[in-house]
Amino acid sequence: MSVVPAEVLPGGSRAVPETASGPAELGPRARLWPSLAAVYRAQLSRARVARIPLLFVATFQSVGIAVMMRGVVEGGAEAQSVVAGSSVLVVAYVALNLLSQYFGHLRASGGLDHYATLPVPPAAVVLGAAAAYASFTVPGTLVTAVFGCVLFGLPLTNLWVLLAVIPLAGAALAGLGAACGLLAPRPELATLLGQLGMSAALLLGVLPAGRMPEAIRLARDLLPSTYGVEAYARTFGPHPDWALVLLDLGVCAGVGVVSLAVATRAYRKAAVR
Repeated sequence: MSVVPAEVLPGGSRAVPETASGPAELGPRARLWPSLAAVYRAQLSRARVARIPLLFVATFQSVGIAVMMRGVVEGGAEAQSVVAGSSVLVVAYVALNLLSQYFGHLRASGGLDHYATLPVPPAAVVLGAAAAYASFTVPGTLVTAVFGCVLFGLPLTNLWVLLAVIPLAGAALAGLGAACGLLAPRPELATLLGQLGMSAALLLGVLPAGRMPEAIRLARDLLPSTYGVEAYARTFGPHPDWALVLLDLGVCAGVGVVSLAVATRAYRKAAVR
């Protein structure tokens, strides 16, 4: 578990040691953005070795699903939905599944007590961990998108839209994953919730919406990753409706703010227990 470096504290100084006159007073809490950067760097370094093999699994899983759907879907809007859904699935695997497991384990092992002793705002812990895990999804998402476009004969022109889809959809899903891990009473339940969330992203995001029953389509609209899928899928046409793309991305951003706020509140409650 990494400790926030001294330079992120105001003035860049460490706590004053205890003197003969009495215990030293702790300095003010660190500001949000320096703390966020420190937690992000620490989590990025910590997760690099442990999570890279799992990200290969996430990428191969998404590519495999695209290959499997190639035997069912010929092209057109359904192919666009499959490629977009397979690409965003990499984000869901990390943000929902792995982040839920991480915070569930952190709560069960007492790791939250360690963070609670640091002069770090709760939001910095949640946002820093979520951002670090989301960073690992970028290569896998791009590889899946390129492979899917080549497989279905779709253009690569607007691949850059994923640079907006990944952080916004990732924030929405990471907030849900962190909340599941922090609110679950046991780490096993946190793992189960993360798996269920990823399965929902798989079934509701990759399968073409036109083939779903009406009730399933309504459930699909409740899943934040759906709007990331729709935003990317809309860019494949010759004349994309950029207003709808921005609207879908705006929904992802709004859900991300709410879900991360819920995760931060859950962190505060879990840390004081």
